[in-house]
Amino acid sequence: MPLLGGIRPPVAALLVLLLSVAAATALILGRTDSSSVSRAVLASQQHVAEDGATALRASLDESTSDLQRAAALANAATPAAPDEVLSTLGSVYQKWRGTAVVDPSSGALLASRGENVPLATVDVKALPAGLPPRLVTTKSGETRLLVFAVLSQPAGKRLLIASDTLSVPSITTGDGRSLIVLDASGTILASNGPDARGKAARQLSVDAARSAHGKRPSETAASGGFDSPSGSLLGETANGRRTVAGYASITSGIDANGKSAQQKAASSGRLGLSVLTTVQVPQDGAARDHRLFAVIAAGVLLFLAAAVTWVLYAVLQRPLLRLHLEARRLARGELSRPVDAPRFAESARIGAALESMRRELTGAPSHPAPRARTGRGLGGTRTVLIVCGVVLLSWAAPLLFLFNRAEQVAVIPQQLVTDQRQRTETAADRVREGLNEGYADVAAIATVVGDGASAEQAHSVLVSTLAAHARYRSLYVVDQNGAVVTQAGDSPHTPTGLRTKHGVGLVDDTLTQPVIAARAPVAGKTRRTVVGEFDIPYLGAIMDRPGLGKVWLVDADDRIVASNQGFRAFQGLHSGRLESLAKSATSKSSGALLTNGQHALAAAAPLTGGGEANALKTWHVVSEQPAGWLDLPEYVAQRRTMLAGMLGLAAAATCLGWLHIVIVRPLRALADSAEALAGGDRKTVLYPAHHDEVGSVVRSLELIRQQLVERHRGHTAPRVPRPRTAHAGRNARRPHA
Repeated sequence: MPLLGGIRPPVAALLVLLLSVAAATALILGRTDSSSVSRAVLASQQHVAEDGATALRASLDESTSDLQRAAALANAATPAAPDEVLSTLGSVYQKWRGTAVVDPSSGALLASRGENVPLATVDVKALPAGLPPRLVTTKSGETRLLVFAVLSQPAGKRLLIASDTLSVPSITTGDGRSLIVLDASGTILASNGPDARGKAARQLSVDAARSAHGKRPSETAASGGFDSPSGSLLGETANGRRTVAGYASITSGIDANGKSAQQKAASSGRLGLSVLTTVQVPQDGAARDHRLFAVIAAGVLLFLAAAVTWVLYAVLQRPLLRLHLEARRLARGELSRPVDAPRFAESARIGAALESMRRELTGAPSHPAPRARTGRGLGGTRTVLIVCGVVLLSWAAPLLFLFNRAEQVAVIPQQLVTDQRQRTETAADRVREGLNEGYADVAAIATVVGDGASAEQAHSVLVSTLAAHARYRSLYVVDQNGAVVTQAGDSPHTPTGLRTKHGVGLVDDTLTQPVIAARAPVAGKTRRTVVGEFDIPYLGAIMDRPGLGKVWLVDADDRIVASNQGFRAFQGLHSGRLESLAKSATSKSSGALLTNGQHALAAAAPLTGGGEANALKTWHVVSEQPAGWLDLPEYVAQRRTMLAGMLGLAAAATCLGWLHIVIVRPLRALADSAEALAGGDRKTVLYPAHHDEVGSVVRSLELIRQQLVERHRGHTAPRVPRPRTAHAGRNARRPHA
């Protein structure tokens, strides 16, 4: 018999697989979680820190790109004095504490606005290529962020410098949460929240910096998640509460504007900053022990595996091997001993046929073949397989659908609801900042496409801006009647009558995709307007964060205008409770635990804040995350239980299906052929389909068929030739020549 053929391999494989599933059930389900803080809470703090790092990285890179973009626009416009450049810069961007224009060759200050830029800490003559931002410390001990750009003036190149305070990301603090920005050595540079600079916070900062050093990116990086080192830490315990921290570093990756990792490393990535968040949560002392259930489930499966294997051996394997030996004996001509025929199903039918043919070969009186108990219709070996499958299914199905249902016993920590609300508020703030930055870009373009700019110059500015930012679908300039003067990108979708209205808003809700545009007036007599239409997938991308679930941006009528997943434009939220949650978040964010058959964390946050996007303060960012995705003990036990059931079901289906294809179906066909041969069919030649036990019986039956044919020929009288008298008479009456 071949090594992988026949009946033995599937039966043995079934036993081995079921034993493996039983062992896995005992080990996986029996594993206990002795941590006093749920892993879901730890993962949530890591995600909060990742959100903060993403927001900080976007802010730093946006500050750099805005200054460089403003310098490029100033270079493209009519040459202006340094004071005029700074005045225009201040009218468009209100984000820097101080700005200055410096002569890089001599270091002389040519113009300044706002707070004094700490030039004494920078050697402007030895700045590295690419002008990456840098952090400096003032005499008062404050940390300042300096960004640089090059101005091309008639008198030569000038250095445009802007300084700003390094602040923590816009994440809600308080209620025990602190937010810290630290450098590569763990030194706290900025902080917010209770006891953010205490001894415990300083120790966690050092631990976070040490853990982030040399660590690989997070597990979600490959699927579009946070692409730099991140993790979680456990702090001190006091009064039944434990400090939990999450950290995330800013090292590399793709920013919100689509810049590459090399560009990122040349800007914010070189600063070596990390974001640390800490919060105090109650300790969970509840036992999470499923060892008894695991042992019982594994023991039941062991018993069923032994029973099913014995049934398959007794009803299928042993009778088939017996037929294999008996058929070979008859084929060799050993006819003295009756056939030891099995007594069940197709094997009994084949054995009865063999005995009938043995008696015919020996010349003994032929008796009718005994009827097998089963073997036709739904009976026989196929029924045995069905019964075995049902038995194993009776073990797997309860694990899949009944036992360890988390919805019945799960306790969702309140901290997860709070984190969902705060992360949704952060996503709303990122959307608002993205819209404000878009309007600032459009306003910056408006400063250089005025009366003195030609159509070619305006088109060049639009093309370069569109290439530098991924937030726009199209950019164009219109006249006072709304007619397009020049454009870049896709064709305009904003209605003509709305192109000259200034601000940020939804301008068309009749298309298959919402049209959100920023419109800024151009100074001068031409009364032109610069329009920038936002790319809707860009808005969905800045809302998409690991562990936040589905996120929607809805307008004042609760219609979806953007999402991190696929959506139909202007449709409503799928749940009335989500709509009620959005309506309740009028001035501040709100969160809730939804229980409609399955638990889900939900939150809504309005687009409140400064800037032109404040006109959209009735819009909301709404998020929903099923609790089944969380790493809570009850859901972990449910997933492991379902995994054990699926493994058992897969093992049973694979091996029983293997048996049906390789053994049962050929055996049923063999039984029909054997009965036909015993009934007198000597013309049908039998061919084995596989080189296994069934194939061996088929080959033996073919040899027996040949013996029966030869014996039939030997007992048949020789054929008598037909007399030729008629032909002779006709020849006799023919006259002779």
